[in-house]
Amino acid sequence: MKLHVLAIAVHPDDIELSAAGTLITHAKKGQQVGIVDLTQGELGTRGSAEIRLQEAQNAAQIMGVAVRENAGMADGFFRNDEEHQRKIIHYIRKYQPDIVIANALADRHPDHGRAGRLIADACFLAGLRKVETLEDGKPQAAWRPKRIFHMIQDRFAEPTIIVDISDAFEQKIESMKAYKSQFHDPTSNEPMTYIASQDFSEAIKARAMLLGKRIGVKYGEGFICENVPGVSDLDMLVYPEIA
Repeated sequence: MKLHVLAIAVHPDDIELSAAGTLITHAKKGQQVGIVDLTQGELGTRGSAEIRLQEAQNAAQIMGVAVRENAGMADGFFRNDEEHQRKIIHYIRKYQPDIVIANALADRHPDHGRAGRLIADACFLAGLRKVETLEDGKPQAAWRPKRIFHMIQDRFAEPTIIVDISDAFEQKIESMKAYKSQFHDPTSNEPMTYIASQDFSEAIKARAMLLGKRIGVKYGEGFICENVPGVSDLDMLVYPEIA
């Protein structure tokens, strides 16, 4: 299955928090969209790996993504090395995405920044034909995504681009609510955490409104692209409907 957009993130729920609106927007256009979670989030204070896996699948259905896989890396202890790069190269070549969405390059959670760099490096290496990987015992063809967009996660960073998610925002919130073990739930007996507070959930909406205001819409999601995106002419920015 070739995907147009492949979102790769270290923890189940990273995508929902920072890029779900964008994935939903592309899925609604009839484009193939997928997710690879690098870990099961097994070090999280609340819930368990088994619960997180089920919640991730529930969220995937809400977002309308075509496929969601888990790479089984060790939460908190994965490294940006050949072993882990090859795992991601395998998924990139398997799904041949035009666009990859990845973790932030620096963030409050050290896993986010480490994963962001790991994913970016793997995207480059996936395009080198002398890096050999197999799928079902057969050599995979080299493939390099056209663009990598890094999410803005806990720490705010000035976006390179902002996507209008106004028509997808409510669906994004529903995908977040699929993670009942992680986010605000007044009936939960689990320990309180940074992301389980009511304030955290409200901050997600506030940021979406702030980013939306920057581009004259109700809600937005921001991304950082290390390579500056180009356009064929200025009309693509003024009249995007004709692009």
